[in-house]
Amino acid sequence: MSAGGALARVIRSAAAGRDRPERCDLCDAPAPDGHRHLYDTGRREVLCACGACAVLFAGDGTGSGQYLLVPRRRVRLAPVDTGPLGVPVGLVFFVPRADGTVTAQGPSPAGAMRWEVDADRWREMCTRCPQLASLAPEVEALLVNTVRGFDHHWIVPVDDCFRMVAVVRREWRGLAGGGRVWPAVEQFFTELTERP
Repeated sequence: MSAGGALARVIRSAAAGRDRPERCDLCDAPAPDGHRHLYDTGRREVLCACGACAVLFAGDGTGSGQYLLVPRRRVRLAPVDTGPLGVPVGLVFFVPRADGTVTAQGPSPAGAMRWEVDADRWREMCTRCPQLASLAPEVEALLVNTVRGFDHHWIVPVDDCFRMVAVVRREWRGLAGGGRVWPAVEQFFTELTERP
């Protein structure tokens, strides 16, 4: 997933105080607060969508097509041991792909860092935590925060992951992040709420 499209706009609008309304990335119509997002499988990025485009371009409901409607589901999980996946950071999200691969991405001041995850290890983890097997490829993720003693594990839509990356980019100062980034990350997780 690139830092273009919706993520770049989230970062710009946060920095600029959001002085202009969001626009649909497909038709340029206004996209109201709480608008839906589409995942563009060709460009591998999340796009803002007005109501009409969310319905029109949401694919055929089978998870195929160029645009996939990003679901709204959020589920808080019991702690999941992600150590066997070999990702060296504690603030990370894992996205299963339609081709069976899994990517891990962690936020940094420059955007999301990316790793490929061993597919067999991911399947083993899904055996231990069956809820992970229900992740919709490309558009849902396992979001983990074990930094500074926290223990957050969530199934979330990928647009939540991009919002978290934007928070880190917006708040990071200097080489170590400064005093604002980690309280902002914790506030982000505190504000997550479960929804079906």
